[in-house]
Amino acid sequence: MSHPTYAAAAPRRRRWLLLVPFALVLALAIAWTGLWFYAAARADTEIVAWREREAKAGRLQDCASHSIAGYPFRIEVRCSGAGFELKGSPTLELKLPFVLVAVQIYDPSLLISEFNAPLELSEPGRPPSYIASWSLGQASVRGLPSLVERASLVLDAPSVRDLRVADDTVFKARRLELHGRHAVGSTLANPAIETGLRVNGAIADKLHPLAAKPIDADITAVLRGIDDIVPKPWPVRLKEWQSRGGQIEITKARLAQDDMIAVGAGTLKLNTRGALDGNLQVTVVGIEKILKLFDIERIMSEGQIGASLNALDRLIPGLGGMARQSAVPGLVAALGQRTTLEDRPAVAFPLRFTDGTVFLGPFQVGQVPLLF
Repeated sequence: MSHPTYAAAAPRRRRWLLLVPFALVLALAIAWTGLWFYAAARADTEIVAWREREAKAGRLQDCASHSIAGYPFRIEVRCSGAGFELKGSPTLELKLPFVLVAVQIYDPSLLISEFNAPLELSEPGRPPSYIASWSLGQASVRGLPSLVERASLVLDAPSVRDLRVADDTVFKARRLELHGRHAVGSTLANPAIETGLRVNGAIADKLHPLAAKPIDADITAVLRGIDDIVPKPWPVRLKEWQSRGGQIEITKARLAQDDMIAVGAGTLKLNTRGALDGNLQVTVVGIEKILKLFDIERIMSEGQIGASLNALDRLIPGLGGMARQSAVPGLVAALGQRTTLEDRPAVAFPLRFTDGTVFLGPFQVGQVPLLF
């Protein structure tokens, strides 16, 4: 007599068991939603505290309006009308139309960001002096909030215009990448940062004639002696850096322009006068073009060598000119040693900076002004 009752109860239990997974999913969704809103509220609080800390360090930051989104897996802070003010001499003001900063809930130590152009650089209360543009701007920081382990910046099609000089474009490139991280063995007492700079198709003819044609550059270096990023006048910062024994160790540098290639490595630093000292060992393919760009033939024609060539002209007109034309191989030999680079003939020579004076091999080719 009890069999029909048992048969009716069994399907009900089976239906109840089928509902258990859905109930668990619903409970997890509710818990995750609560966690996201808690994290979003914490993020808003942390942003306020971070701005206060930055303001005490002389870096004022603000947004005309901001919002938090990204549910369910990210915390996204969207800032419209971003403004940054760096206290110093002079104080600098930076403005961006929009910045997006995102953190994954499951990996809160990684911060990624995208920002829209243009970037306006000016002094407070004055029109912009420079405007930087790009088609895509991205950055990432690993290690927040305790200690930054590494950071990266990538810009596609960057350009910089100088509004003080008839709106001239002073720099442009196809792509720019800048990377930095704490060097192995870096400590608070002996800080060191490994940096990498990669630029493709860079043109900066307003800065130097050497950069009138597109240049590809790939440079890695170790910066020693940088222990803070508190805004300061550059002469003050450089003087403090010099007093701490700061230096730049260029571990590898490669520059290419047309059929010219240059690679080098060495160390640069400042002396107590603020003049540049250091030595780079450089290997160059296409050295003849470098000689013309630095006008070393003219340098060779001055002084005692030039007087001798002029005497040949007085003796037999045109003989001095012939000697000058045949002097190029001698100039190459005087620079350094012949070698090969990337299976092409090259010349290896030192590029020296002595109290700000620049020497290309044995030839003085320029002067770097005092930096403080």
